[in-house]
Amino acid sequence: MINDIRKWYNQHFTTEKYEAFLDHIAAAYDYRPTFRIAETPVFIPDQLRDRLIEACDEINQTICKPDFKEITKGAIKHPMLQVPGEDYHTRFLQMDFGICRDENGDPIPQLIEVQGFPSLYFFQDLLSEAYKKHFDIPERLTVHVNGIHREEYREMLREIIIGDSDPKNVVLLEIEPEKQNTYIDFLAANKYIGIKVLCISKLKKRGKKLYYFDEQGEEVAVHKIYNRVIFDELDKRPDIKSEFHFEDEVDVEWVGHPNWFFRISKYTMPLLKSRYVPECFYLDQLKEYPKDLENYVLKPLYSFAGAGVKLNITAEELDAIEEKENYILQKRVNYIPIVESPNEPVKCEIRMLMLWKRGETKATIVNNLVRLSKGEMIGVKYNKNKDWVGASVGFFES
Repeated sequence: MINDIRKWYNQHFTTEKYEAFLDHIAAAYDYRPTFRIAETPVFIPDQLRDRLIEACDEINQTICKPDFKEITKGAIKHPMLQVPGEDYHTRFLQMDFGICRDENGDPIPQLIEVQGFPSLYFFQDLLSEAYKKHFDIPERLTVHVNGIHREEYREMLREIIIGDSDPKNVVLLEIEPEKQNTYIDFLAANKYIGIKVLCISKLKKRGKKLYYFDEQGEEVAVHKIYNRVIFDELDKRPDIKSEFHFEDEVDVEWVGHPNWFFRISKYTMPLLKSRYVPECFYLDQLKEYPKDLENYVLKPLYSFAGAGVKLNITAEELDAIEEKENYILQKRVNYIPIVESPNEPVKCEIRMLMLWKRGETKATIVNNLVRLSKGEMIGVKYNKNKDWVGASVGFFES
């Protein structure tokens, strides 16, 4: 990537620095993340930065269309998933890009997935500062592409999630949050903006009012919900009992309304047209399959964490699928090992994190998240017993 910084970083890397870096993160909230954190950040050159920004802008053009709700109404199929109180646009927007090379050998992003759901906005702030502290990252490098400073970034998150509410009346809602791989992000949110991290089983309901009990046993009204519950997971947990159900009419403001989880998702992919978006089709709308099926992947519309993605699919397997309306066929993205490590180059996926304030015409890029891989795909099961892989962040030249 930025070759001189990469060379300098690799030359000065030590295991002792990396262990101190991991201890720093664990000490921040007295909690060690359950996922692997990579030995290195990614140093993103200007050309790739500009292409990432251009890709986000082009994809945003579809998401910002006045009729976007109309063209995505098929994304919410089950009545139990139609949550009342949907706002005009999502508050959170993420775009995942695999980094490839174009015909000239230059790095180019290719969209893997788009999400209208919160990501690790708080943890990424901690992560970038830890890299800077322990690996002497040059001051001119930043994780923000729009001239945003760290304090501004935190204030934007506070404004989006808290606004003019009292933090005690805003809850981060999840299923058994302490058991989630993303728990460290919840702890960071609690520290940064003072909101309660709450399991959905602890959310109480009286008529249209929601509340919880604090540590002193006092009843506290809930006015806003920063939603981190993923429906796929909730559907698999019949043991989780709650007085509140998502289809209930309640007096609460959603910060990250659940419907956007479906509207902006794999369902959106076939609607997007850009040189940064691989060819993608709704399986049930294909009159004939692509002749080069080996270059496509099959993805279920309603899954998370990559579950159910199938490579090397055949026409016979596609024919055998009964509910074709629940799948998309997407041209495979060929990640290029582009980040130099001490042993072998590493593949890179960059998630651009965006916030969409009320009154603004589109979402704004505010941070990023990187995943590094030496395996066939991005993900834990493809990178067992490998180093220089896992969660990371990208630095741009300011």
